[in-house]
Formats: sequence, structure tokens, C-alpha cells
Amino acid sequence: MTRSSGLNLFRLGALGTRILLAFVAVALSTVVVLAGAALTGVDRGVQAGEQADRQEVADSVAAAAAEDYQRAGNWDDANLSRAVRIGEAASARLVILDASGTTVTSSGIPNDNSPGGGGVLGSSASVAEITVDGSSVGSVRVALSASTSSPVVDIAWKWIVIAAFVALAIAFAASWIVTRFLVGPLHMVTAAARSFAAGDRASRVAGQAPGELGELAVAFNAMADDVARSERDRRQLTADVAHELRTPLAALQAGLEELRDGLIDPDAERLAALHDQSLRLGRIVADLAELSAAESAGALPHENRVDLAQIAQEELALHAAQLRAAGLRVVAELPAPVFVQGDADRLHQAIGNVIANAVRYCRDQDSLTIAVAAQENEAVLTISDTGPGIPADDLPYVFDRLWRGATARDIVGSGIGLAVVREIVTQHGGSAEVESAVGEGTRIIIRLPLAAV
Repeated sequence: MTRSSGLNLFRLGALGTRILLAFVAVALSTVVVLAGAALTGVDRGVQAGEQADRQEVADSVAAAAAEDYQRAGNWDDANLSRAVRIGEAASARLVILDASGTTVTSSGIPNDNSPGGGGVLGSSASVAEITVDGSSVGSVRVALSASTSSPVVDIAWKWIVIAAFVALAIAFAASWIVTRFLVGPLHMVTAAARSFAAGDRASRVAGQAPGELGELAVAFNAMADDVARSERDRRQLTADVAHELRTPLAALQAGLEELRDGLIDPDAERLAALHDQSLRLGRIVADLAELSAAESAGALPHENRVDLAQIAQEELALHAAQLRAAGLRVVAELPAPVFVQGDADRLHQAIGNVIANAVRYCRDQDSLTIAVAAQENEAVLTISDTGPGIPADDLPYVFDRLWRGATARDIVGSGIGLAVVREIVTQHGGSAEVESAVGEGTRIIIRLPLAAV
């Protein structure tokens, strides 16, 4: 990771800015909603308290006025001073009305002896009936002179503003940390990707990230490893192809120059040697074309339900002459059909390549055994021989392109056959393995998914 990618951790960038603003917008809207709810709740609470106070004063005034009315027997002779003092003590404005709704007396407002004069107190006044011996003789309307709503709301506003600033500060700090926590790994991946695209094939995402961001970093590193490995393989393939072609081309060139210059006679032996070199060139080119076709193939062109045991039996028959010429004893363990889903032609090619490889490397009187069996959800094809075996150091490279072990340098071949086998088996969703030991033979194990019944 370059130094610039490290510095990116201290910059949020466009995405980080949007995330930060989104966090702040959510926090701000939350504060606004909560502030509105708090103010509404405080205002309604204050109003409910005032209503309770007014009603309590109205009930007390109504009780005192009822006693005064009962003693006097009418409103004209009733002394309502005690009822008025109760209202004044509570700093309330009150109106006492008779049964017809005419004002008997009032406190805190001008007297109004007209019917319905208590309307001056407004709709928020509390009302209490004046009852004597079970009969209503009038009513009391009470309103508090000074509302406590405004001071309480002012105090609530002050604390709400303070709480809003504190909440926004905390939300901003938290969103800043979370945004950096999320955007930081993205900056590292971006920096690594740019460095990789610029040609630094060693560029990787360093450090760890949580959850999906960590998975993204791991996936990027795996992709970078695959690309770097693919490029190494391509360069190696180019070098290997050049090496494989150089020898027969040099021999052909030298022989043709000798013939052209008249240094040797164009006898049958010399022409046969040149022909062998041309055949070797053609074989290498054909093998490369075969490998290229196998690697670049997409979906299987002729995918059907095929019997793997039958394909193996047919390949043995096709290679019977070669097997006899090589002096190999063949053992076929193909007791029952084993069906797989795949392309019969390509499976023929893969099995044929393994058999041809055994013919090429095994010795006279060695044995070749082919067995097919179904194991759980897999069809297992095993091709084993009693040949010279493969050194342990060479086993990891058996399926590589153009690879040939040190002990096989003098044996005719291009080192492509088993690479083709691996490509074909992989296209069928299977796997190819090799087991071998020097002097004990080699076993190629091909596993393919069984076809659905």
C-alpha cells in the first residue's frame, strides 16, 4: 500500500461526506421531532395543571357561595365576601352567576350584571355548579389571572436547545468516527486497485476491516493474486513455448541450410530426420491448440447424460494397439454404468490423454488399471499404472502447462496432455488428483458429479 493510500484515511472523500451529512441530517431531524414533541408535551402538561387548579378554585368558591346562599335564602341578601376572598387568594378572576345566568358578583373583572356576563373570562374558564339542597341555584366561572404556561415553556425551550446542541455534537462525532471507519477501508482498496492497475503487481490491501468491507479486501487481494499468477503463467508459457519450438526449428534450419549449401546429400536418412523434426513441431502446435481450446471453452457444447464406464471402455479399445506395442497389461474394472452429465467427446479426450501419458512413460510388462465407481455424489475414475512413478518434488506441477519433470526430458511429449485433462475436468465441475511414488507407479484420480436420476 502506498503512502497516499494511508493519507486517504484522514480524508472522507465524496462518499464519506455524503454519509456524514446523512448522519447529521438524521440526527438533526430527530432532534427537531423530539423538541417539538417535548414542547407539545410540556405545554399540554401545563394546561392540564392550570385546568386542575382552576377547577379546584371553582369548586371551593362554589362551596362557599352555596353556604352563603343557604344562610341568606337568596342572592340579593347573600354575603359573598368569603367566596370572593377565596378567588382573590388564588389570584383568580371569577364570576358568580345565578340560575338564570345573570352575574351576581365578580372579582378581578368589571361587574357585568347582564345575562351571560361570565363570557368575559373566555372559553378556558373552569365552571362549578352552586348546589343547595340538591338544586342548582347558580354557577361559578373561574380563570387564573396569570398563566404559568409561558415561563414553563421558556425554561423547556432553554433546556431543549442545550440538549439539541449536545445531541448534535455527539451525533456529529459519532457519525465522523463511523464514516471514517467505513470509508477508510474503501480508500485503501481504491488506492491498492489504482496502484495495481498502474503496474504494481505487489499492491495489496493491508490491515483488517469489519464485515463486508473485510470480505471486499480479501476478495481484492485474492483477485490480485490470481491476476499476478496468471501473468506469471503467461510469461512462463511464452518462455516454455519458445523453448519447445526452438530445438526442432534449429534442427530444421540447420538441416535445410546444409542441403541448400550442398554440404550433405539429400538421402532418405537425412530427409527422415528433418521430417521427424517437422512432426515434432506439428505435435507441439497441435497440443497448444488443444490446450487453448480447452481453456477458452465456455459452456459444454454437447452436454448429455453419459456413461463414464462406457467412455473409459471405448478409450481402452481405441488405444489397444498402442498399449500392446508398449507391452502394457491392461486391467479394466468397469462393472456397472456410472452416469455423469457432460460432453462425451471431451471426456473421451481427457481419458485418452491419461492413457497416452501412461503409454509414453510406462515400461514393458508394466500394468495399467482403469476403474470407475460411484461414491456418494461423485463418479470416481481411477487410472493407475505400475510405471517408474513421479518424484515427490514434481507432483505439484504435473497438471501445469508445458511442464515436464527432470526424469522425462528424453521422452517424446510436450507436457500439455495432463493440463488439458485438468481443464476438461474442471469444466465438468470435477477435480483431478495425482498420487505417485518413485518405483511404485502413478495413480490419476478424476472426480465428476453424478448425473441426476
